[in-house]
Amino acid sequence: MKSKRPTPKQKTVPANPYDWLVEPIAGDPTYFERSMFGCRACYIRGRMVFLMARGGTEPWNGILVPTDRCHHATLTVQYIGLTPHPVLGKWLYLSESHDQFEEMARALVELVRKGDLRIGIEPKPRRKLGSAGTKPRPSQKEFDI
Repeated sequence: MKSKRPTPKQKTVPANPYDWLVEPIAGDPTYFERSMFGCRACYIRGRMVFLMARGGTEPWNGILVPTDRCHHATLTVQYIGLTPHPVLGKWLYLSESHDQFEEMARALVELVRKGDLRIGIEPKPRRKLGSAGTKPRPSQKEFDI
């Protein structure tokens, strides 16, 4: 008998030093977390809103803010410490070493709590795997011209 795959809310995620940051939104019934890139991805209302990175070295020691490039200008003007992430250039990054890290991080969480759509991205739907755990084969129709 196949066991059911746990839902995101059932997965256990190890403690993170940035847990204090998401407390204002963690009580929302749509909130959940997942591991991603060795970091913690935070979701609310179906959108990934933060990636909490604690890798010890830049640029993996702070908060990554998934957003569309069209929102970079307004967010970086409003929050001087936000910069485009050097690896994930579509996202913005707030380094823990920034002088006003805590204040800006709290302000960003408050934007998310209020539903500011500049922060967050809709995750792409996961593709279903074939019976042997491989990608499904394309149908012949996909190759017809």
